[in-house]
Amino acid sequence: MRVLPSERLIPGSGEGDPLPGSHSELPPIIRRTEFVAFALAGLLLIAVVAVLYVAKAFFLPVVMAFVIGTMLSPAATFLENRKVPRGLGAVLIVIAVTAVVTFVVALIASPVMEWSSRLPELGAQLKDKLHVFDRPLMLWRELQAMVGGSEGLPSFQLPKFEWVQPTLEFLSPTFTEFLLFFVTLILFIASWRDLRRALIMTFSDRDARLRTLRILNEIEVHLGSYLLTVTVINIGVGIAAGLVCALTGMPNPAGLGALAATLNFIPIIGPIAMFAILVVVGLVAFPTIGGGLAAAIAFGGITFLEGHFVTPTIIGRRLALNALAVLLALAFWTWLWGPMGAFLSSPLLIVGLILKEHLLPEDAPQLPQE
Repeated sequence: MRVLPSERLIPGSGEGDPLPGSHSELPPIIRRTEFVAFALAGLLLIAVVAVLYVAKAFFLPVVMAFVIGTMLSPAATFLENRKVPRGLGAVLIVIAVTAVVTFVVALIASPVMEWSSRLPELGAQLKDKLHVFDRPLMLWRELQAMVGGSEGLPSFQLPKFEWVQPTLEFLSPTFTEFLLFFVTLILFIASWRDLRRALIMTFSDRDARLRTLRILNEIEVHLGSYLLTVTVINIGVGIAAGLVCALTGMPNPAGLGALAATLNFIPIIGPIAMFAILVVVGLVAFPTIGGGLAAAIAFGGITFLEGHFVTPTIIGRRLALNALAVLLALAFWTWLWGPMGAFLSSPLLIVGLILKEHLLPEDAPQLPQE
């Protein structure tokens, strides 16, 4: 058999080594096994999201109880160090928190019930106040007609109020969800130490146990600090909003202040909703547009100072939260679980950042500095 010169083996080389003039094959950037792993991880993520969405009635109160229980567990530990049994301390803490929430809801419910009974009358008053914009709208239509645009903006129509009952049904959980939340919260706080110990002892490796202990400790500290700090900040925002409403002559300033403090627990969406509420209430309560917008403008200044200076200065030192990550987490959890998901978005983001910090290897390759 004749052997071509290019097919001869070079002495001293292996049988499978390429010739000097040939191009060695480079390994693929993404191997088939890595692609399969990515695909399986994506399918698992989709399946988890689908289960959380479909089984919202079960997972939402349980996850809410776990997060709030982790936030309140330092208080139970404080009572336990003062010779109060942990089970009794858990019951006392839940009763105290429930009393505070009930008081805030009572402050908010009184004006809401009064105004909801007068919705048609208030809607007519608001429509009369908005006639002041008829002249600018007419000028805008004339300008559009001059430049050859569309026929113009349609006449202003107030939205109908059939959305009130479906919205209240969407915001109000069922009695079963309430019961599941409270029972899970009490049992979680009462047995948190045993759960921690059982979770840590699940791993046989000492390093894994130490890592789990550090993760749990950091989650408990950060969530507890987050709840305390955000609560104090939101109380300050509510007091400032109530004072502004009182100084500007808005009706029921205490209820509006309590509503501002409550909505401020929901990042981004809460302050915007409160600003819109103050605009509507002011336009209905005052004869002039300037007087009606005074409280809303002042509240906008308060939330600007709180969002850009107070909260980043206090919370940013403990755990930096990227603004884009906060927005995406808020959008995702609000879509998944509604208003309660919006409340849970920041705590769950904090938990995710802590897990990322501890579980990802520290010696992972980093991008070069620019």
